[in-house]
Amino acid sequence: MEQDHDVPALIVQHKWLVSISVMMATVMQILDTTIANVALPHMQTSLGATADTVTWVLTSYMLATAVAIPITGWLSDQFGVRRLFILSVVGFTLSSMLCGIATNLPEMVGFRVMQGVSAAFIGPLSQSVMLDINKPSQHARAMSIWGMGIMVGPILGPVLGGWLTENFNWRWVFYINVPFGIATTLIFIALLRDKPIRKRRFDMFGFAMLAIGLSALQLMLDRGHQVDWFDSWEVLLYLGIAISAGWIFIVHSATSPHPLFDRAIFANSNLVSALAFMLVVGLVMFASAALIPPMLQNLFGYPVIDTGFMMAPRGVGVLVSMAIAGRLVTLIDPRILMVTGASLSAWSFWLMSGWSLEMDWWPVVSSGVVQGMGMGLVFIPMNTLAFATLSPQFRTDGASLLNLSRSIGASVSISFMTALFARNVQVSHNDLVGHVTDSSLTTFDYAELARFGQYGDAILTGINGEITRQAAMVAYIDDFWLMMLINIAAIPLLLLLRRPKNSTAIKPPLMMD
Repeated sequence: MEQDHDVPALIVQHKWLVSISVMMATVMQILDTTIANVALPHMQTSLGATADTVTWVLTSYMLATAVAIPITGWLSDQFGVRRLFILSVVGFTLSSMLCGIATNLPEMVGFRVMQGVSAAFIGPLSQSVMLDINKPSQHARAMSIWGMGIMVGPILGPVLGGWLTENFNWRWVFYINVPFGIATTLIFIALLRDKPIRKRRFDMFGFAMLAIGLSALQLMLDRGHQVDWFDSWEVLLYLGIAISAGWIFIVHSATSPHPLFDRAIFANSNLVSALAFMLVVGLVMFASAALIPPMLQNLFGYPVIDTGFMMAPRGVGVLVSMAIAGRLVTLIDPRILMVTGASLSAWSFWLMSGWSLEMDWWPVVSSGVVQGMGMGLVFIPMNTLAFATLSPQFRTDGASLLNLSRSIGASVSISFMTALFARNVQVSHNDLVGHVTDSSLTTFDYAELARFGQYGDAILTGINGEITRQAAMVAYIDDFWLMMLINIAAIPLLLLLRRPKNSTAIKPPLMMD
């Protein structure tokens, strides 16, 4: 009787080939969230942009992705998962090629919007398909494979982007997607089957409110550091729109007979708890990945390629722990794995808080491995439990919400931690300057430096540069401390997840095919 329930929702031929294609699409989409970052200076020159306007290459992609993710479930119900997935990969491949041949900034921004919309659908659809083509007893293993692409992609992106930019051209950051996109499309057309289409009414008003709220939030986060945050009326306007639209969307979703997301989804405590902790995953994972590379390059003088290789062991930790978690989740309570993983992640930030300007590469590598292992131990059990009690018809909507939650967490954390870093640099600089006196500098006298003209100015500039360098290191450590505290504070959310009773979602390996 149990065997009747342990069947995949979607039966396909050559499941391994379909899985590889799904992962190719997933890795392409995730890589493009970070791969273009290191190429921005080169794009600025080629596209005739300024330092401020070239950032729209990143902003347009993130904004389009955030707005489009929520309608993935409705589109898949309306047109079918197979058709939407194929169109998304085709759109992503085509827009990647167009980004590579863009000649000016408006063209690039327009093509990045197309790419971002296509990418928005790939993430939730890939997770949904991986769950659909596998038995419930194999969902942990499926999420382990899928999670490797999600977690490793942001780490490998800067490495691959830096290598392509230095050895070829920044345009190859986009061209590299084309052959993989074509191969994925052909395999999907040949092998991917469709589930029954479930027509439902589209909640235009709810989507409009959510899109306006997410757009305003993203613009506030992207523009805040340029216009001095809440001292600017522009930021206050974005914040007001985000709060108002978000509140209207919540009230509308709770009262509308046909909301954008079925209210039954939010009655699932496992998914709701996973959504809350996914925000934290976005916070700690993407913020640290955004802070550490510029720290290594600006304070320690490592080139882009070396920085990428020093970040790579973080991905190794993710791969190892996900492989372990994929097996252990069938043997022990998944919550034990998640708490262990979150504790390892917190420990990695504690290790980072002890960094100094005199250290070598080893502390970066070792703490990165610990953090990667922690995130891997959290990610697989959390995704497994999040969908274990969720009806298959809600999987695409649930996957889109999880991807949206992670995306919001990443955007908020990068903007907040970057702003906090800039502020703490100023505060620490002022504190350190107060300790630089004649008595602390015994090798020369301030009063005598004026006699040396430009040489005296050079000495003072050098002293100020070293103070700024030390202040930046202190500011980075402050950010690491805060991320550690956020990580620890979120651990109780994991205890709200419940292991399903009488379910084939998590079974011992001996019962798996």
